[in-house]
Amino acid sequence: MSEDIRGPYIVGDSGAEGDPGAVWSLGPEGRSLDANVIWLPAGDGIARHDGPDLDVLIHVIAGSGTLSADTGEVALVPGALVWLPPRSRRAFAAGPDGLRYLTVHQRKPRPAFGLRAPRG
Repeated sequence: MSEDIRGPYIVGDSGAEGDPGAVWSLGPEGRSLDANVIWLPAGDGIARHDGPDLDVLIHVIAGSGTLSADTGEVALVPGALVWLPPRSRRAFAAGPDGLRYLTVHQRKPRPAFGLRAPRG
């Protein structure tokens, strides 16, 4: 981790307004953690997809909705903490009041474009 990162300090507002999707993301460079606040308006959703090769923890902040996975559906209500295993298939659907949740996971490695393994 970069030595220029100091803390603790407030990094955002979980009630931040914005366009649907990620309304806040953890920003300091050199961190080993990623976090986002996702907002979906009523009736909106995120289509079924394969998650990243990382464990993801979700904390529902406000609203309600449904998480659909290969293992079934999970009701998303304020206060719910949901663990998503690596590469799990998932889809999100917001309820009548929309859905706002925090995602937290290890920072995704950046692709090393142009780098090749040494020949030996």
